[in-house]
Amino acid sequence: MSRRGANVTLSSYDEIFTTEETRTESQQEHVQMIPLSELHPFEGHPFRVVDDEEMQKTVESVKQYGVLTPAIARPDPDGGYEIISGHRRLRASELAGLDKLPVIVREMDDDSAIIYMVDSNLQREHILPSERAFAYKMKLDAIKHQGARTDLRRDATSGQVVQKLKTSVERVAEDAGENYKQVQRYIRLTELIPEIRDMVDEKKIAFNPAVELSYLKPEEQRDFLEAMDYAQAAPSLSQAQRLKKLSQEGECHLDTMCDVMNEVKKDDMTTITIPHDVLRKYFPKSYTPQQMQDVIMKLLDQWQKKRNREQAR
Repeated sequence: MSRRGANVTLSSYDEIFTTEETRTESQQEHVQMIPLSELHPFEGHPFRVVDDEEMQKTVESVKQYGVLTPAIARPDPDGGYEIISGHRRLRASELAGLDKLPVIVREMDDDSAIIYMVDSNLQREHILPSERAFAYKMKLDAIKHQGARTDLRRDATSGQVVQKLKTSVERVAEDAGENYKQVQRYIRLTELIPEIRDMVDEKKIAFNPAVELSYLKPEEQRDFLEAMDYAQAAPSLSQAQRLKKLSQEGECHLDTMCDVMNEVKKDDMTTITIPHDVLRKYFPKSYTPQQMQDVIMKLLDQWQKKRNREQAR
């Protein structure tokens, strides 16, 4: 019971016999060494963990110095812990032969975990377009779910619903340092079939044409792959926009797509490319590309003057 008129209220045995520092420490997060066998990836996370050259560098660092930054995980109701941030560190530890990983365990609901997972991974230097696309979509869905209200769903006008969606996109964009329209374009990539998404990641199809192709129906996208193979060329932005329009008009068939993809692009009509090995046989090995260009332009000038003289006769 509290004592009236006193400056200190005694309420429990723990408060009497523990210091403020001890009580503060007990509330702080602690790094735990958790067996790798008890850790598993975040379900549905979009970031790939690849055993590439960069991973090998991480493995060598882990062997030499250990894991310097703890992973973040949350308890899994089915047992073990779900990694929220630190999937690459987990894989590097496996490859380095470690059996435990330093981890900070946090209680987080699904939406908070998704937002934290996306934000922490978007700091990486190299992120594929498809990874960014699904990360933005996951975060957008989590933010919308956090702010969901049954009265808005039941009573709001369509204008109010659209405004709520835009606000969510703007928050994702602001956190990522992106324009919100660019975030929307990235999210469109999630509508592509896997084969086309892979081509975007491999830079076989440019980003902006890929966004336009995302408006094609899945079966139309599969036909587009045949049309692209037929033309042996990637789509330009204008070609992809035409295919989108054809799809909206219900006229996007394999034959029409082949016709569009087989057209000569404007850039192809205005650009002449001469293979390097064709030019090199006319020049000494010591010549730089700039010197080769200077000689070619000089010869063309002489040729043009000669033609002008001949035409003047």
